[in-house]
Amino acid sequence: MLFVPGDRPERFAKAIGSGADAVILDLEDSVTPAQRPAARKAIAEFLLKGDRPVPAWVRTNPVQSDEALLDLVAVIQGRPDGVILPKARSGADVLQLDYWLQALEATYGIDSGSIRLIPMVTETAGALLQMASFVPTSARVLAMTWGAEDLATELGAGGNRDADGTYAAPYQLASSLCLYTAAAAGVSAIDTVDTEIKDLAAVERRARASRRAGYTAKLAIHPAQIPALHAAFTPSESEVEHAERVLAAFAQAPASGAFMVDGKLVDRPHVLQAERVIAAARRR
Repeated sequence: MLFVPGDRPERFAKAIGSGADAVILDLEDSVTPAQRPAARKAIAEFLLKGDRPVPAWVRTNPVQSDEALLDLVAVIQGRPDGVILPKARSGADVLQLDYWLQALEATYGIDSGSIRLIPMVTETAGALLQMASFVPTSARVLAMTWGAEDLATELGAGGNRDADGTYAAPYQLASSLCLYTAAAAGVSAIDTVDTEIKDLAAVERRARASRRAGYTAKLAIHPAQIPALHAAFTPSESEVEHAERVLAAFAQAPASGAFMVDGKLVDRPHVLQAERVIAAARRR
């Protein structure tokens, strides 16, 4: 999912055609308060054109701000595919946005629940102490994601990564909590942005680690990152072939608790993993 600043409408079409699986038209961190009225207008005009080849989401401002409802009212008639909620402090913020979306969908004749929602659940220290409140969640929540930049600012940190680009311990905890909470809520987990845009091999390496950890996708801040992210999240031929062998073995003996594949013992969790690999390969 590729971010594009909402006050740069000349970049919208390029973002849509970048190869990203979705774009996020941003009204929060990448747009100054003075530019937000113009950004809202630009996003609304773009969304009203319709005929989008990939989903177009909007990142609003946090629900506790005076800007969030203005953001929603401005863009709702363009029927964005979803809304990214930043700095969610607890599940109550998710429910508040869900309530606003229900009201606006009813007002403008939009199918109830059709505008999806992805909350960013770790951008404040307080949210990390309220993770259980995000479960259960609204039916419109498609996934959960997390953020390290705002969290580092709140913690007063000088940085959030070690010299090799690995997240420091406080941010690894935030990432892990996002994974746990999304799994408990029964939704996907989407990894946060990588701020590197030159060393694309490092971007791909870190994205592969994200996928191994359980993330199903990743946020991007620059079109140059997209090929690396696709490479990382697309199962390899060998992964697909192994998954197919696991599923074939299970199909031959569905009552078996465990069986041998490629010289290794596999059981029901491996079958579920194989199904996810095949599903991911089909999406590409």
